This record gives sequence, structure tokens and C-alpha cells, in this order.
Amino acid sequence: MTLTDSLLDFFIETRKKSEQICEPLEIEDYVVQPVVDVSPPKWHLGHTTWFFEEFILKPHAKDYSIYDADFSFVFNSYYETVGKRVVRSDRGNMSRPSVEKVYEYRDYVTKNISRLFEGHQSKALFDLLEIGIHHEKQHQELLVTDIKYILGNNPLLPMYAETFEEHVVEDHQQEWVSVREGIYDIGHSTQEFCYDNELGRHRVYLHDFEISNKLVTNGEFIAFIQAKGYQKHDLWHAEGWDWINQNNITQPMYWHSIANEWHHYTLSGLQKINLDAPVTHISYFEAFAFSQWKGYRLPTEFEWEVAQVHFKWGKRWEWTESAYLPYPNYRKADGALGEYNGKFMVNQKVLRGGSVATPTKHTRPTYRNFFQPDLRWQFTGLRLAK
Repeated sequence: MTLTDSLLDFFIETRKKSEQICEPLEIEDYVVQPVVDVSPPKWHLGHTTWFFEEFILKPHAKDYSIYDADFSFVFNSYYETVGKRVVRSDRGNMSRPSVEKVYEYRDYVTKNISRLFEGHQSKALFDLLEIGIHHEKQHQELLVTDIKYILGNNPLLPMYAETFEEHVVEDHQQEWVSVREGIYDIGHSTQEFCYDNELGRHRVYLHDFEISNKLVTNGEFIAFIQAKGYQKHDLWHAEGWDWINQNNITQPMYWHSIANEWHHYTLSGLQKINLDAPVTHISYFEAFAFSQWKGYRLPTEFEWEVAQVHFKWGKRWEWTESAYLPYPNYRKADGALGEYNGKFMVNQKVLRGGSVATPTKHTRPTYRNFFQPDLRWQFTGLRLAK
């Protein structure tokens, strides 16, 4: 199998996966946008398609005919270089284009990408295609979490899919993994795909530390609630304290107290909380407050990267204590793709690992996710350090 065949197979596999994620949806689910951070499934399907059309087909496919001239305005996300776009909060107001037309658009672009790459050997184009594939994989994760938010805020709490398993219990004993002080290499170092924010491999000095080999569980977090952790101002950053009071935050997202028992909405419906499963859908503010209550702290992203060989990860995106900043010698790509990561390196916290919503062949030990500290619609949890 040639590099072209292998990458095209990966491309086709990825395109099919996005559509498989949407198979359980009703047609009405495709357009809903409850809050600005959540995009309608129809928009995700169109945006990931536009990415391939805008960055590969339009500049590189000879005699390519744009599917619809309005779609760049409709499906551009944040690329100022590309031009005007629909305001993010208005994505749910677009009843048109229809879901059917978006699927036709996907098919049209997929076929044109396949045609372009048949026998094509340009490394620059290979690199663009690989970025596009992983861009779509990022949106597959967002599709899952956005669908959960859409259905989880429906008063009927409808099920997405009975077979979707969110909670994988870590059945090993909790232990502290010790790491000796020293100088460690951080950042991506192989020839495999990575994002530019993982580059600038460099050395960091770490003091002695210990890190838990298990994620914090629902049972442990319930103990924090019962100890009135949400009411003790000394556990919280000032901004976090303001946030929980202004938004009346008293438990993780999707949690419901029913007949004095904790339940939560999952993609397989409303369920009693499994005390042994890792807690999820908490903000950085909540993760920090819990760690303060326990007398520990959150690991830095560098401590996490060095220690991750000693524990299993990937069940929850894990909050770290690190601000999302560029590595030494970081350089943004030229043009619109330079907007992919670099312009977001402010006022955000780094998450490491992955989650039950993360697609296969996507995450790695050096992967750096990032969100504002109040966001919790992703499958976010925490691991303690000391």
C-alpha cells in the first residue's frame, strides 16, 4: 500500500465516522444550539467539509468547481484570513442549508479529495490532508460533547444511544507515583502527526513530585459536595468563587438530585451515578477547589507528560495547573492555518489526555487541549498531585 492509499483510507474512514456519530439523531437535532459554545451537528458536518474545500481543493485542484459560493460564509469558523462568516451564536438560526444538502456537500467534497489524491505524491498536500483529517477528528469529539449538551438540556432528557458507554471504572488501587527532580524533555519528537502547539521540544526542570495513578471518582467528589465545598470561599480562586455564585453552581454539569440520590444525564440516558467511575464535566475552577479541599494540587502539564507512562489515561480530559502558552521557538504557520492554535494562547488552561469522546488515532502523550477555566461541557476530570 502506498502512502497515498494509506492516507486516503484514513481520510475516508474519518469522513464516515463523523456521519456514523450523527446516525442516532433525529432530523430536528441537527440544528439546535442551546449556548454559544455548542455548535449544531449540521454545522460541524459542513465546517469539516469546508475545511477540505477551502484549504485543499480551491487552491490545489485544477478546474475545481465550488459546491456553493455561500458555504464559505456559512461554515467558516474563526479564520479571519479567509473572510466574513456567520456569527458563532447564530449557527443555530440557520434552518438552511438543509441537512440533506449538507450531506450532499460532504459527498461532493469527499469524492473530489479522493480524485485529487489518486496518484498524487506532493508531501505538502499530504501534510494538508493529514491536518484536515485530524481537524475533523477534533470535531468528532466536539460532535459527541455538543450532542450531549443538546440532548442533556432537552427537558425530556432523551437518550442518544443505549450502547454509548461513558464510564469506565478504574479498578486498580490508588497509589502515588513518585518522580525524581531533574531535567526532562517536553514536546513532540517523532515523525508522526502532531499539532504545531506540541512543537518546540525543550527541556524543563521539575522538582520531586508525586501524582495519583487514578482519576478522582464520583464518590470522592460527592464527599466534597457533602463537606460544603461549594460554599467554602477559601477553596476557590476569586474568579471561580464569583463564577459559582453568579451561575448558582452546586454540582458538576448534568448532575441531578432525585429522591436524595445523585443521578446524571448520560448519552445512554438518565442514570444513577456510579461512585467508582471518574468524575466528569467539571470546570478548572471546580478541579482546583477539590484539590485544595483534599490538601493536594493539580499537576502541571509538564509533570503530567513526564509521569503519564506510569498510569492509564484517556478516559477523561484532565485539567492541569498550566496556562496555555507557546513552547520555546514556537512559530505559527503562514496564512490562515496559522490561526489554528496560536491566537488562542491566552486566558486558557491546558488539558492533557483524552476522553471517551476522543476518536481513535488522534490523541498522544504530547497532545495539548485547552479551554477557558469555566467550561465543562467536555468530558473533563482531574488527577491529583503533591
